[in-house]
Amino acid sequence: MAGGPASASDALVARFLPLHPKRIDLSLGRIERLLADLGHPERRLPPVIHVAGTNGKGSTVAFMRAVLEAAGRRVHVYTSPHLVRFHERIRLAGRLVSDEVLADAFSRCEAANGGQGISVFEITTAAALLLFAEHPADVLLLEVGLGGRYDATNVVPRPVATVITPVSMDHPEFLGSTVAAIAGEKAGILKRGVPAIVAEQADDARAVIEREAARVGAPALFGGQDFSAAEERARLVYQDGQGLIDLPLPRLAGRHQHGNAATAIAALRTAFPDLPASAYEAGIARADWPARLQPLKRGTLPGLLPGGAELWLDGGHNAAGGRILAEALAEMEERHPRPLALVCGMLATKDPEAFLRPFAGLAQELIAVPVASEGEDRRGAHDPDRILAAAAAAGIPAARCPDVPSALRFLAARGWPVPPRVLVAGSLHLAGEVLGLNGTPPE
Repeated sequence: MAGGPASASDALVARFLPLHPKRIDLSLGRIERLLADLGHPERRLPPVIHVAGTNGKGSTVAFMRAVLEAAGRRVHVYTSPHLVRFHERIRLAGRLVSDEVLADAFSRCEAANGGQGISVFEITTAAALLLFAEHPADVLLLEVGLGGRYDATNVVPRPVATVITPVSMDHPEFLGSTVAAIAGEKAGILKRGVPAIVAEQADDARAVIEREAARVGAPALFGGQDFSAAEERARLVYQDGQGLIDLPLPRLAGRHQHGNAATAIAALRTAFPDLPASAYEAGIARADWPARLQPLKRGTLPGLLPGGAELWLDGGHNAAGGRILAEALAEMEERHPRPLALVCGMLATKDPEAFLRPFAGLAQELIAVPVASEGEDRRGAHDPDRILAAAAAAGIPAARCPDVPSALRFLAARGWPVPPRVLVAGSLHLAGEVLGLNGTPPE
């Protein structure tokens, strides 16, 4: 992702790259070996909620973190990928890990590994688990990196709950070519006797998760059946078998966040039934997660657009993400009409046609930009011409620019009847570049 000058931890991550020839090689053997050599920190963690899924993992974790912290709990958090700097992945008792502490953990893992083959995600996950074991906290919110069954996070022997957010097509080269196959990999985090909280799913994904939960003996709660949330009179009304909770609407934009909030609430009410109602009230309203329909109102980039224009940022990059984003932008258009322009860049492993199709008839213009992918990510990016072709297939007029600032200046030079609404989307890498350029990295 984008970033400033290299830090000590950045230099160590760069040193880890040659330890394994593949960026992703799903397996538990290498990290289990390293964790054993480190004294099994995965067995010395605070209570863990383990979160898998395709879309909504980060937002669901953000809701849980905000509620828990509103209740006075100390919360460790592990998420990926980062947007601007690597240390965004690790929060120790509520605060981003310092570079000094992170570099020390990386150094200890490097020494214990002794040059043996291991992927960057595996060795950095081992470092995170080491830090989580060494620093006191009440809860660890642990997000899966990719898949679930063979993801490096799936070494925690007994979490207090597992969560599966909506499953859709993504990473078929690693997880399978159907939603059912991908759901099977996500369901690999389920554990015998550990409650599973499952967001509303497509029928084929739900069927697979239900079967796996029954097979391993994991009691499961399903969104839309056992819990739900809906907007009523500008409030969020959550309901499950324990009753109703009347809450403020989430700060995070988009109706899809209601489902993420519901999943988070269900998980917390299952794992920590003693949390007060006031914590849910404060946490749902306070939760924030960068690059998820994030309005950019300050920094260097909004000033490149015409006065009164809106600038939004989202890391959505797959078909489901495109559909969710288009639905959210259509709701905005209904409430406050403005012409919509997209600035889009995508990694080469993504399907721009599937991502852009839902914007047909909604977006008036698209500007394609390149995405820099480097360091831990070796996949490369689509040439903007591929995105132009996808936009043409969706009937969206399109052009290309060399970077996001140029795209915003290009849009600013147009004659708009009213100031436009501009969405930058298509890649978390692009979102990281934008936050870095804007001078507003995650905090």
